[in-house]
Amino acid sequence: MSACPLCAGRRTEPFAAVDGRDYWRCATCALRFLDPRQRPDAISERREYGLHRNDPDDPGYRRFLDRLLQPLLARLSPRSQGLDYGCGPGPALASMLREAGHDVALYDPFFHADPKALTGDYDFVTCTEVVEHFHEPAGEFARLDTLLRPGGWLAVMTCFQTEDARFAGWHYRRDPTHVAFYRAETFGWIARHHGWQCEIPMKDVVLLRKAR
Repeated sequence: MSACPLCAGRRTEPFAAVDGRDYWRCATCALRFLDPRQRPDAISERREYGLHRNDPDDPGYRRFLDRLLQPLLARLSPRSQGLDYGCGPGPALASMLREAGHDVALYDPFFHADPKALTGDYDFVTCTEVVEHFHEPAGEFARLDTLLRPGGWLAVMTCFQTEDARFAGWHYRRDPTHVAFYRAETFGWIARHHGWQCEIPMKDVVLLRKAR
């Protein structure tokens, strides 16, 4: 039995074995996750990320990010201070937030590993296409909680896992750096655990607000 890396619960069971990879399912928080022994190492992760093409000037990519940006902007005060956590090599979302008048710091363990960014506190933190890469989501969400000011927003975009029967052929599963897969109820568990409010304004976008 593999303990859940999000809730640390032992109510886990084998879920799927696909392409030589073994996945587990947690009955407590509904996370689906790759067997910890099969997670990619840092060198393999960095190599895979280098293949991604997330051009900040690509109109299509900006439209994709706009699905998170617009509901977040509707909730922010003018000139809010934020952090793009896991921004990658081309921090397009940070650029879009700056264009909207907000101050945005950057952090990424591979591309913007600035430890000072993790010592501040922020009105909002964004994680776009990031949480599915978390090897230790419990620790990561705890860190994100410490980065948020009271009343601050954590804005997450990730492809929600929905139909178990389609998991084996799901494109999101095929990325070798994707090790954690969240359902809507998973984010409900995260919110309750941290005392956050939880909103899902549209598909694959969740806004979590820290208590004031």
